[in-house]
Amino acid sequence: MPVTSSSFSTWDYVVFVAILLISALVGIYHAVVGRRQETSEDFLLGSRQMGSVPVALSLTASFMSAVTMLGAPYDTYHFGAVNAYFAIPYMLVVIFSAEVFLPIFYRLGVSSSYQYLELRFNRWLRLCGTILFIIQTILYTGIVIYAPALALNQVTNFNLWGSIISTGIVCTFYCTLGGLKAVVWTDVFQIVIMVIGLVAVIVKALMLEGGFNNVLNTAYHGGRLNFWNFDSNPFRRHTFWTIVIGGTFTWTGVYGINQAQVQRYISCKTRTQAKVALYLNLIGLWIILVCALLSGLSMYSLYHDCDPWTSGKVKAPDQLMPYMVMDILGGYPGLPGLFVACAYSGTLSTVSSSINALAAVTVEDLIKPYFTTISEKKLSWISRALSVLFGAVCIGMAGLASLMGSLLQAALSIFGMVGGPVLGLFTLGILFSWANCTGGFVGLITGFAFALWIGIGSQIHPPPPEVTMSLNLSTAMCNISQLSNETSWTTATLLTTVMSEMPRNDRAETLASWYSLSYLYLSTFATLIVIIVGLVVSVLTGGRKAQVRTDLLLNRTDLSCYFPWRPSADERIEVLDWKPQTDTAIGSNNFGFSHTDLDSIEGRKA
Repeated sequence: MPVTSSSFSTWDYVVFVAILLISALVGIYHAVVGRRQETSEDFLLGSRQMGSVPVALSLTASFMSAVTMLGAPYDTYHFGAVNAYFAIPYMLVVIFSAEVFLPIFYRLGVSSSYQYLELRFNRWLRLCGTILFIIQTILYTGIVIYAPALALNQVTNFNLWGSIISTGIVCTFYCTLGGLKAVVWTDVFQIVIMVIGLVAVIVKALMLEGGFNNVLNTAYHGGRLNFWNFDSNPFRRHTFWTIVIGGTFTWTGVYGINQAQVQRYISCKTRTQAKVALYLNLIGLWIILVCALLSGLSMYSLYHDCDPWTSGKVKAPDQLMPYMVMDILGGYPGLPGLFVACAYSGTLSTVSSSINALAAVTVEDLIKPYFTTISEKKLSWISRALSVLFGAVCIGMAGLASLMGSLLQAALSIFGMVGGPVLGLFTLGILFSWANCTGGFVGLITGFAFALWIGIGSQIHPPPPEVTMSLNLSTAMCNISQLSNETSWTTATLLTTVMSEMPRNDRAETLASWYSLSYLYLSTFATLIVIIVGLVVSVLTGGRKAQVRTDLLLNRTDLSCYFPWRPSADERIEVLDWKPQTDTAIGSNNFGFSHTDLDSIEGRKA
């Protein structure tokens, strides 16, 4: 029978409320201890004095939201353990973020990652990046708040709007009081709760199934161990290539340039500590990935012959994880509450990160450049007021998430549609010295238009089953009286098959195939379009004559500690002592270090 709210005991509510209270207390603590946070930098960046370990845990917690807690196990359950390949793009993303983007942000001393766009291009492109980030973050935060609350409500009768509003209020409360320090330290607490909750579910499921070998054996016979999938077709949902290539582009748009992540690692004391935080975070990402995979395989082992979704026990696939928790842990007071706390810890960490980042970009990109006379103390209070405002906006936007379909895919689609074009713009500026503001703007608009077209089209025209590569779900061992949803599910499947076999003209088939592009490749194509279009337009509009400050570009000194071209101490001294010929002007002027500067230096020496 479907699990009911009677399985959710008083102790479960006690555990859940305790998690919210502890998170709120962390905010109060940092509000009291950090009373000297008189500047916006103190409030939004923790005075740039954060340590690498708490920042690493915070990066992992905000990255792995409740969308991952509920969506990733179902993804393994329905589509197989091919998701294990995400370990590779996670590693590549961390390397690119630590070695390409982080050095430039630290060298420039920016508070908002979008300040770089003004320094490299112009103020209008900075404004475009900021607005796209605000839109992306509010939409994504709506999914993060609403979807887990809905899934838990329909399985446990946990009050829907009560949980949504309480989540928003608690996040807004400790963000407003404690700033980034409160967000980071609550993330540390919440990531611990997330791991404990997942491990509790996995251990109990393994005990019921008789051990890890039995779970793997059932998964193998059910086709879930589908690692050997090297199909290069970009329209396949998950293969080795779509995950490694598409996943790398998608998550680089999150870790490399997204303010919510950048704001954390630039809050570290030194660049070295920031790099350490990113690499430590990689270990956390792998741990969460393993937990999600084991949860999905355990779920399949439990329900391989009686799928709760197609048998009508749950109304949506994203409810499978809370259903399993209530099914196997319902008899243990407090443990279902622990998992609910686990899911909501993911929500709290991500929402608090979003609120803090939204306040930061608004202050740094929309207020400071235009209202230069405002004091730092007033900016600190404005940052707090913005935290309250964006908390209310995110709660209000939560209702729109019900239209987005699958949790995990919807979340990554948003990152692809918005994050891909912006990643392309940053990459264009960092790697190509001849890229100019005209090329950047045209490339950004072109890439965003493409991503928007494919992203919205894929929602209106979902890809057929042969593209999504969904695996078989059986109801063979279910009681006939429980199969309330099977008929409608079978009818929908047959209708999809018939529709896919109907004759269509070539143009319609071409459009449908583009809409079937793997959601992970959305960011990849958008990024490449921005770079290619941006370079072509830059060359046509005189970009090769532009003078660009070298500190705005990736140069070999950023990578010199890893490669043999690093100059020795003697070579560095020789370079510093070298005197250019002053009677001959060779090449173009470098406005960062001109002959006028040399003359003034020589004059002072004299």
